[in-house]
Amino acid sequence: MSKKTNYKKRRLGKKLKQSRRMPLLARLRTHRRLESNRFARDWRRTKMRIKDE
Repeated sequence: MSKKTNYKKRRLGKKLKQSRRMPLLARLRTHRRLESNRFARDWRRTKMRIKDE
């Protein structure tokens, strides 16, 4: 069984929030200048470098 430290759990939580899709309202408000979330990450393609401290 793996135990997550508080440090790692907070970092993973932040990355999870960053990886959400962009709100539709923000896309409409900017007249589609902003199309997508640049922090979006796929769990298979891009791996995170989080140190376990």
